[in-house]
Amino acid sequence: MDRFDLVKESFERKEVPAEVPAGKTSDYFGELVFDRKKMCKYLDAESLHALLDCIEGGHALDRKTADGVAKGMKEWAMEHGVTHVTHWFQPLTEGTAEKHDSLIDYDGKGGVIETFDGKMLAQQEPDASSFPSGGIRATFEARGYTAWDPTSPVFILDDTLCIPTVFISYTGEALDYKTPLKKALKAVSDAAVPICKLFDPSVSKVYSYLGWEQEYFLVDEALYAARTDLMITGRTLFGHNSSKNQQLDDHYFGAIPTRVAAFMRDLEIAGHRLGIPIKTRHNEVAPNQFELAPIYGETNLANDQNQIVMNLMGRIARKHGFVVLLHEKPFDGVNGSGKHNNWSLGTDKGAQLLAPGKDAKGNLQFVTFFVNVLAAVQKHNALLKASIASATNAHRLGANEAPPAIVSAFLGRTMTEVLHKLLEVPSDTPIEIAGKKSKSVGLVEIPEVFVDNTDRNRTSPFAFTGNRFEFRAVGSCANCAGAMTTLNAAVAEQLIAFKADVEQEIAKGKKVNVAIMDALKPIIKSVLGTVCFDGNGYSEEWKKEAVKRGLDVETNVPKMFCEFTKPAAIEMFTKTGVYTEKELEARNEVKWETYVKKVQIESRVMVRMALNHIIPAALEYKAKLLQEVALAKSIYGNLDGCATELKILDDINKYVEEVRVKASAMKEARKAANAIEDGYERALAYHEIAESLFALRRPIDKLEEVVDNKMWPLPKYREMLFIS
Repeated sequence: MDRFDLVKESFERKEVPAEVPAGKTSDYFGELVFDRKKMCKYLDAESLHALLDCIEGGHALDRKTADGVAKGMKEWAMEHGVTHVTHWFQPLTEGTAEKHDSLIDYDGKGGVIETFDGKMLAQQEPDASSFPSGGIRATFEARGYTAWDPTSPVFILDDTLCIPTVFISYTGEALDYKTPLKKALKAVSDAAVPICKLFDPSVSKVYSYLGWEQEYFLVDEALYAARTDLMITGRTLFGHNSSKNQQLDDHYFGAIPTRVAAFMRDLEIAGHRLGIPIKTRHNEVAPNQFELAPIYGETNLANDQNQIVMNLMGRIARKHGFVVLLHEKPFDGVNGSGKHNNWSLGTDKGAQLLAPGKDAKGNLQFVTFFVNVLAAVQKHNALLKASIASATNAHRLGANEAPPAIVSAFLGRTMTEVLHKLLEVPSDTPIEIAGKKSKSVGLVEIPEVFVDNTDRNRTSPFAFTGNRFEFRAVGSCANCAGAMTTLNAAVAEQLIAFKADVEQEIAKGKKVNVAIMDALKPIIKSVLGTVCFDGNGYSEEWKKEAVKRGLDVETNVPKMFCEFTKPAAIEMFTKTGVYTEKELEARNEVKWETYVKKVQIESRVMVRMALNHIIPAALEYKAKLLQEVALAKSIYGNLDGCATELKILDDINKYVEEVRVKASAMKEARKAANAIEDGYERALAYHEIAESLFALRRPIDKLEEVVDNKMWPLPKYREMLFIS
């Protein structure tokens, strides 16, 4: 089947209607989650009390309680047709992992019986030898352990009871994303509570909240199957721009195609049944690019839900004849995909710490946390960038559609003016912050619009948006935990230092509010002159200014990873109890190895497709042209009428030779890089190979313009991006 048949099949594909369940969303929301309502129904009073005490108070669960919880879970699960159980965890592969075990066991009478006890619930032993460990475990040392995370509810997928767990090595080091994330969330709570008590002594816990926005592309599965590069690497390694792409801005927020809407509806229903509050859906900027977002939630749970959604997207898209692309830059020349992480803090008493207060006291609390977050971003701006860096996100980061490769913070006019004013007034001056203002549209029938006290800046990697910060630089296929672990740990470290400064000021006999402001003022002055920037982050002027301010401007991904093992990062992570130095070193080894393998795979695919797909197609067209030229000469006795054919032949010869030479050079570069033993040095060598992919792409894209359209072997951008 040639590409034209595939395109025809794609256009003729029938829409599959969404499976809309009876009743309202609220009727089936969370039906496949063992949530509080199910706990109350299926657990005995003692088990219920102990489990809630564990979830809310952080107390340990004993074996007796685990058995009681498992008994109730089993009853609920079997009512939903569950036959298997798995510990669902998040290893350092950027995906999720699961090993399914049947519930059956011998009954002692020659038959079997379904069993599920506290031991199966609390712990399993998956083989850890094949998961990335960064040298913590040798490949022949296979033991690793998963342990139940009671704070993230158990859920059902198909016939399997899925238990969210952490994943640790035999020697106790974290081998996953969840373990350090939970430690960072505890650290930020422990650091924030003493400061909150200065304003409200009843506060006993602070929560970190996450609202992720997931961008993605949809491609027809028939066209996807015809692109080896898409199938293996997740992106197109070559392909000439379509004449029309996103330049008219007509796709953004446009009417959602019916086939896509059916996919979205099925995805939402599946997510809602799993207790995931998916709320928003819309067309994104690029053709066939879309976005979904849930209501905010506690960070650990929200991160788990994002991992579940990414898995659901892939499964449900196939039902509708699509393939979901989560690569940050699957198509050149159009916007890539990110995953904006909206982050905030709140107390167990309902106070939002990054939202302006209702009075001067509330505003002081808000400014305290607001400024300390900025201080953490200032100190660890390079580390925060490293936390979102990857071989795939490198294609998006810094492009004119995504945050630049410089971590700065956008405050907006209102908060910038507030901070400048605080530097000028006495420390006991009550803080006033303007709220929303009404603005008339100028039409009688249109009501007044209430405008926020801050605009948005899409060029800022870390933007304040009124009651939260939006960490915009996270990649679309990334695990949010990487960025959230680093951010929460950095804020925790800063809050610890700030509390010590306030205590020193109080010891001088100052009132609490004055002591807080006196401790804040030097921080405000520092952040305003360094990390705070409200201008165009894409401009060349900002890159120069950022260097003057001392902000990190590194664009080499392997070098970015070095931030994790610098003294400041080691001190921060160890002081907050998030990572040990050994774990940091191991994770860097994993990051360098992953970077190498991804670029290596892309390079292999590109070279092989160049030699096996592109050059043969070009030579086939060349042969056809030569036949036409030979025929013309035999008839007319000269080549006077063959100027066009000869020009195309010259172009084909030039571009084919360029492809051959550059493909050969890339193969040799890989051989040289593979011979390097040191992981970091090998990653640096592969960074150069990654840069050379663009050089090989150029002549291939030129050939696509020259070769007969009927002979081009692969679906083109104009076909992949406009079929939905």
